[in-house]
Amino acid sequence: MKKQIIMLLTVLGLTSGCSIRPKPIDYGHVGCHYCSMTIVDKQHAAQLVTQKGKVFNFDAIECMMNQLKDEDKSTMALFMVNDFDQPGSLVDGTKATYLISENIPSPMGAYLSAFEQEQAAQNTLDANGGKLYTWTELKKRFKL
Repeated sequence: MKKQIIMLLTVLGLTSGCSIRPKPIDYGHVGCHYCSMTIVDKQHAAQLVTQKGKVFNFDAIECMMNQLKDEDKSTMALFMVNDFDQPGSLVDGTKATYLISENIPSPMGAYLSAFEQEQAAQNTLDANGGKLYTWTELKKRFKL
């Protein structure tokens, strides 16, 4: 019986330790993987999750995009970005709509924000100016 319990705990530990999912960002305490700046902005943060479940946090979407230039993209499982309209809420970056507007500063100066809903991005564009991008267009802009 004792052997079975140890075996069960081992299997549970191995399967739960490598889950591929985003993790909450500890705002104000964790640093950006790319530039080391403390992450405090809940509207512009981003996160990469590898196929092995390792998480990399970024203070700005542009830091994540710059980090991707040096990474094997095939090892990445998730590209997560904060939804500008829902601060602190990570959404799928490959499905988000992006806005570059000089009227909305981001932590590293690229004026880049992400939106889960395209209509929300359009509304923010109408109010602030700028240009909208899809994930594919944003990757081209950052030469990925």
